[in-house]
Amino acid sequence: MNVLFVNIKELLQVRENTVDFLSGKEMGQLPTLKNAFLLVKDGLIADYGIMNECPKLDVQTVDATGKMLLPSWCDSHTHLVYAGNRENEFVDRINGLSYAEIADNGGGILNSAKRLQEITESELYNQSKKRLEEIIHLGTGAVEIKSGYGLTKDAELKMLRVIKKLKENYPIEIKATFLGAHAVPAEYNSNKEGYLQMLITDILPMIEKENLADFIDIFCETGYFSVDDTQLILEAGKKHGLQGKIHVNQFNAIGGIQVGVANGVLSVDHLEVMRNEDIEVLRNTSTMPVALPSCSYFLSIPYTPARKMIDAGLPLALATDYNPGSTPSGNMNFVIATACIKMKMTSEEAINAATINGAYAMDVLDKVGSITKGKLANLILTKEINSYNFIPYSFGNHCIEKVYLKGQEVKK
Repeated sequence: MNVLFVNIKELLQVRENTVDFLSGKEMGQLPTLKNAFLLVKDGLIADYGIMNECPKLDVQTVDATGKMLLPSWCDSHTHLVYAGNRENEFVDRINGLSYAEIADNGGGILNSAKRLQEITESELYNQSKKRLEEIIHLGTGAVEIKSGYGLTKDAELKMLRVIKKLKENYPIEIKATFLGAHAVPAEYNSNKEGYLQMLITDILPMIEKENLADFIDIFCETGYFSVDDTQLILEAGKKHGLQGKIHVNQFNAIGGIQVGVANGVLSVDHLEVMRNEDIEVLRNTSTMPVALPSCSYFLSIPYTPARKMIDAGLPLALATDYNPGSTPSGNMNFVIATACIKMKMTSEEAINAATINGAYAMDVLDKVGSITKGKLANLILTKEINSYNFIPYSFGNHCIEKVYLKGQEVKK
């Protein structure tokens, strides 16, 4: 289907020649066109420009008077395939228990794993597709989804097969990540090395055989997995064609960023605790730092020091961390607002972090992330707003009117 958007108040993130990612001062630059048009052909961005140059075509036309058009959000870090919820732990935190204390009492990741192991693949798919549909309506046009709530061979493969089925059945761009090293299951409590070897010898060959994942990830954190464990998992992933990512520096800085950079990981995610040496090692690398402000908001932990990192010349992406324990929300609009309000990012920086840099952080930059000819027409049409600053300003009421995937309006 061909669609022509006309009278666009402002077309955001216009890049004639897309860049890999934006760093430092570049993140404050958001190229736009005012009083613009955009033409979609066969699901792709075919043309755009100012209204004075708009072609006269016999195609479906969308009048965007007073509205903004921008590329859809790219959420590079989620765990949206999970079973049930953990609202009881939410109450426990209100009553004074810490994240670590809840985990020690049988909650946390192991709680989610128990539920997921018991659920059928069909029911897991049905629960997960509802969450996927919700984030699509909230403007997300590309998403990475991790396993990691299975913690057994069968349950981890179940999660990855559900992700694959979602990818087959929905037009949104989806990337899959194997996060078997999310926590050590109870049955391996005194044999972490045995669990890691099970992931490597029993699960990774199946993932490669069935083409179930694009990336491999590990939770590099005190009480979970060490720097040496991280090196082991990243090397094993490479042998099976999986590029690395790391959950790192969420509560403690133990050298995970350094091992990630040394292994050329695509992204290092969380980064609530950042030392000067962690910032320095990320300079001039191809590794994307990813901040997850909704997690900081929900757990009342420090926020990623975005201002310090960007001012030091680093790139930054924003993602939701959508999961049942620490971020039960996949709302990228809230993430962008929170990044501006709590992390002192500008609107331009936050939009760049949630589009181009987010696309890079999950290796879909060739398809999405900017208004560039030939990319997928995964688009957000806003309501009538004064400026794009209204997007983070109106944090409680998102200003999306319509969402398009591959040029097709997503019906509610």
